[in-house]
Amino acid sequence: MNVLNLDKMPGQDSMLIFHALARLGYEGLIIVSPAQPLASVGYFQDAEKEIDLEYCAQHNISVMRREVGGGATYLDENQIFYQVIWNSRNPKLPRNIKEIFQYLSVPACETYRAFGINASFRAENDIITDKGKKIAGEGGGDIGDSMVFVGGILMDFDYETMSRVLKVPDEKFRDKIYKSMEENLTTMKRELGEIPARNEIKRILVENFERILGRLEPVTLDDATIRKIKEIEQWFMSDEFLHKKTPRIPQGVKIKEGIEILYGLYKAKGGLIRSAEEIENKTRIKDIVVSGDFNLFPKAALNDVENALKNKNFDRDVIEEELTKTYAEKKIESPGVLPEDIAKTIVEAK
Repeated sequence: MNVLNLDKMPGQDSMLIFHALARLGYEGLIIVSPAQPLASVGYFQDAEKEIDLEYCAQHNISVMRREVGGGATYLDENQIFYQVIWNSRNPKLPRNIKEIFQYLSVPACETYRAFGINASFRAENDIITDKGKKIAGEGGGDIGDSMVFVGGILMDFDYETMSRVLKVPDEKFRDKIYKSMEENLTTMKRELGEIPARNEIKRILVENFERILGRLEPVTLDDATIRKIKEIEQWFMSDEFLHKKTPRIPQGVKIKEGIEILYGLYKAKGGLIRSAEEIENKTRIKDIVVSGDFNLFPKAALNDVENALKNKNFDRDVIEEELTKTYAEKKIESPGVLPEDIAKTIVEAK
């Protein structure tokens, strides 16, 4: 495996690089930080519901959807991202998704510990301190034949901008989010009183990844990778891709007697689940969209989940049975999000 140890890249390029290298069959580690601020939404999220797109446009903050799960977040130069890419058939890494998350979280935990911060993995995809405060979030996904795992070392964090980037119903709620983040999300600066040298953090992080992945051969950013980044950038930064999972009532459909549009929201252990469903005569799911900040593998299987429920009875047992069957047939894994969690979101929708 290789290591591409970069410094700072233009905002979206710091995320586009792992998308590009996965498509090129790269196996190894990438270390990178964004030079300019960026807002990123998880693959299964609804960008319009999660991000204040108007605020981001006014403040020149790029917004992009990534091809891995997890929640909406604000990225800047105060975060050092570790991105691991490997072929899905590589026998050196665990096959079970839950095991992969825990296994690949070890280097980040050990890096924090090297600087005196007692950090550990918390299922399903967080790293926390011994005081229970989150100090890193992680996500993963499949891109072609590759698997990708991403996370970040939080040297410092802009709580104020993050609270502005997120979409909220009103300013009171925004204030609650800001206070909640300050209380529950910490950084190296808050824990240590200062930020250690960036190069030292990167050096220790790479060494810790080598302990589990084996020798990592240093490589440089080549022309093929740069060309691939430019090739995929137009699609990734397009409105079409950014809004591809937005649940909305189809245009031209008149909501009439016997047709209801319901919206569900439920926080499972592995993340927030949203549903938007069209219910006919209170008994049949005519159409449905599921989104959220969870991780799901393979990512394309979310369409199978939705299709399995169309034209089925609007009944918890029926929904759960269909989801369980689809999970088994398509070999779906969604750590911390079970078929019964999705069923609960749907049947308790308002």
